[in-house]
Amino acid sequence: MARSMGAPAGRLNRRLPGLGEGFRKTCLRLGAVSEVAAAGVIGTGTHNTGISHGILPTQVVALMLLTASGEIRECSESVNTEIFQAARLHLGCLGVVLSLTFQCVPEFYLLETSFPSTLQEVLDNLDSHLRRSEYFRFLWFPHSENVSVIYQDHTNKPPSSSASWLWDYAVGYYLLEFLLWLSTFLPSLVRWVNRCFFWLLFSGQGETVDLSYKVFSYECRFRQHVQDWAIPIEKTKEALLELKAVLEKNPKVVAHYPVEVRFARGDDIWLSPCFQRDSCYVNIIMYRPYGKDVPRLDYWLAYESIMKKAGGRPHWAKAHTCTRKDFEQMYPGFQKFCAIREALDPTGMFLNAYLEKVFY
Repeated sequence: MARSMGAPAGRLNRRLPGLGEGFRKTCLRLGAVSEVAAAGVIGTGTHNTGISHGILPTQVVALMLLTASGEIRECSESVNTEIFQAARLHLGCLGVVLSLTFQCVPEFYLLETSFPSTLQEVLDNLDSHLRRSEYFRFLWFPHSENVSVIYQDHTNKPPSSSASWLWDYAVGYYLLEFLLWLSTFLPSLVRWVNRCFFWLLFSGQGETVDLSYKVFSYECRFRQHVQDWAIPIEKTKEALLELKAVLEKNPKVVAHYPVEVRFARGDDIWLSPCFQRDSCYVNIIMYRPYGKDVPRLDYWLAYESIMKKAGGRPHWAKAHTCTRKDFEQMYPGFQKFCAIREALDPTGMFLNAYLEKVFY
């Protein structure tokens, strides 16, 4: 077990190996926000990938909650069970999380293997890929068939990486930002950029071995807008092929790479996007080169329409246009969560403008 008093997730990952422990699905799988407090990452349902593993809140076994009345509640599967059920993914609206107890496993190393493929091949053989790797995900490069498949699995090999590949990767992202800035004046350039950078950075096979949290983690290079919806895993192929078809039929709609596709086991957390079903997360991105906004509305709306049709649920920490009416349809436990929230915070002390849209 590991107990956190609101420590940043990144700091927890750096400290746990020294204790001989490591998260089964490390907090640092958060990209640029690895320094967000642990209570925050469970509160929005942060996830990794791997169909045999749940989202990060599933690893919480106990917590302490300070409510609006000033009362401190200890919560677990055996104490204040309904509050615990709500507070594992709390949206910041139930009170102040004072401490969390995570279920951990012994420190382990991961071998990450990446190799090129095509979208059609991966979707046709999705079950096979899911069986081959414990932490399988893939990156699709819109406006093409190009895919980079990524396997991450336990290993006894010593730490290793390709220094030249890492150098190319870093330099490539500086070049990418400049080219995407140019594409704000010439949008058709995005298609060329996606193809070019797949072949420059992702078309070969690579291997890296390191501590689990270092392999899971990555840092975003520059500002971006993101959506990330979880859909039933059986809808993966249908939804991605429909998104591909939309881009092909609408040449004026451009999509930055990558579309990142990850997987998570179903759970019983009321506001979890994986509630009662194994899920596929489809993450889309539009970068902001040098802070400049890039037109994305048409892409965003098309994507959301496909995700909703597939029975999707949005990641709570990412962009979406959903309202309470949508959430009532998406989450069978939504009304139970609302009842807990209203009992713990009847005056709305912990609500903000975003949460008012969710609950009213």
